Amino acid sequence: MANSGVDIKDKAEQLALKAAPFKKEIRRTQPHKHNNYLEIIYLSKGSGYHAIDSDIYPIEPPVLFIVRKEQVHHWKIEAEPDGFVLLLRKAFADTSIDKELKELLTTISAISIIDIIETSFIEQVFRLLVEETSIHDKFSTPIVEGLLKSLLSKMLRDSKFVTVARDRKGNLFQDFREILSKDRLLKNSVAYYADMLNTTPQNLNAACRKSSEQSASGILSEFMINEAKRLLIYTDLSVSEIALQLDYHDGSHFVKYFKKHTGLTPKAYRTSV
Repeated sequence: MANSGVDIKDKAEQLALKAAPFKKEIRRTQPHKHNNYLEIIYLSKGSGYHAIDSDIYPIEPPVLFIVRKEQVHHWKIEAEPDGFVLLLRKAFADTSIDKELKELLTTISAISIIDIIETSFIEQVFRLLVEETSIHDKFSTPIVEGLLKSLLSKMLRDSKFVTVARDRKGNLFQDFREILSKDRLLKNSVAYYADMLNTTPQNLNAACRKSSEQSASGILSEFMINEAKRLLIYTDLSVSEIALQLDYHDGSHFVKYFKKHTGLTPKAYRTSV
């Protein structure tokens, strides 16, 4: 029996983030989607078109394309391309405790194409990312996060971009993540955020599973744990005070929750970093 599904590619191997030059031999590809990573493609040369879902975009360098993991895309390139590809796994964003970086990633994932105005900075940062993502030591993560923040910020500040058209469920997922990334006092309740978004917990959960294959409570847990880590690292608040700030009125429940997701108690985590 023939396989009627869309091809799923996983070029990122197991690296959380990988940057590489765009392969010049790529000309045409079959429609496919990627396995659990966001792809950002910068082209400084080339012509033809890039199809993302039902939209067809002419390749008019310098240009950036952003492809989310659930999107189907393919290339028809007519002239030799040049540029860079950035593959960003979900695990990279999940493990980062940088709130600004998470906000930038949420914003960029709602964009499909960016017309680049000033290229030298973009190209320089891509080259540095290619170099740095090939190094794996204790300094790599903060360097890569800093370079990625610079790249995304520059892309959004100085460029013209087209926002992806999304259905209501897609919007719910993005809106949920955006609220969580900006909420200074997180609430440990999916129902609370569903009410803020004028929907039901069931609808919010369905939207999250459709867009990320995660439940709404799973996404909320990521933000809660990352906020707890930030407070443990960067403040002198006691574990009990952090529990209250994260909407846990029983400190022992917070300790169990944190250990379940990290393997360490809050005190052990604080002393380990």
